[in-house]
Amino acid sequence: MRGRTFEWGARTYLMAIVNVTPDSFSGDGLGTDARAAAALARGFAEAGADIIDVGAESTRPDAVPVTPAEEAARALPAIAAIRAATELPISIDTQHAEVADVALEEGADMVNDIQGLRWDARMAGVVAARGAALVAMHNQRGRPSGDVVANVLGGWQESLRLAKTAGIPRERIILDPGFGFGWTPEENLQLVQRLDELAAAGQPLLLGPSRKSTLGLVLDAPVEERLEGTAASVAIAIAKGVDIVRVHDVEEMRRVAAVADAISRGGWRAP
Repeated sequence: MRGRTFEWGARTYLMAIVNVTPDSFSGDGLGTDARAAAALARGFAEAGADIIDVGAESTRPDAVPVTPAEEAARALPAIAAIRAATELPISIDTQHAEVADVALEEGADMVNDIQGLRWDARMAGVVAARGAALVAMHNQRGRPSGDVVANVLGGWQESLRLAKTAGIPRERIILDPGFGFGWTPEENLQLVQRLDELAAAGQPLLLGPSRKSTLGLVLDAPVEERLEGTAASVAIAIAKGVDIVRVHDVEEMRRVAAVADAISRGGWRAP
């Protein structure tokens, strides 16, 4: 993406979160302030981020949905400003094909679809036509409970089928088990515990545990006090084989990833 090669297995990559919403669960929403979004993205780039993920609709469980037009009106100025501020690849976090299409036109490189192509029937075609990369997440909301690995692998199988039908190259697809999306707290923890089993899908894996409510329950801590919980989940996820972590605290998680990579992937040598 954008002249950069992502070599899976070499190290863990960092996807930095830029929320241009007024109602982000983590309290970091920037609203429609494109200049602030660009400044935040520039800081993330300097801190070691590999991808900037722009979200313009809150995906917390009780969030009020917005129309694609409103979502695009929030996202596009931010993407344009971020594109001018950094050469890092930009991801658009959206479940709407209409928003994905205009975001890719504006300069985004990747679609991060929390519905894994399974909600908007046009999404797979947009991703394919634009030659974009794709994060396909399994979203458990509204689906029957059961074994977490079986549920995730089944959802991913459908996402990959839709991607293949649309002509999205397999090497441009990343899979996300959907930490925090329809699972109980115990099931969220199981997702991390069993990431090595999810590697059976044969695709690079992304995990987004950053500041999530499950960590707050474990720590009995509000959202602003979940840094250590995020760090612990990121370190364990890396040891279990995850390739990308989606985080708010880039500098801190870069340090966590550096040590976790040195231990779990090997290859580090003292200078």
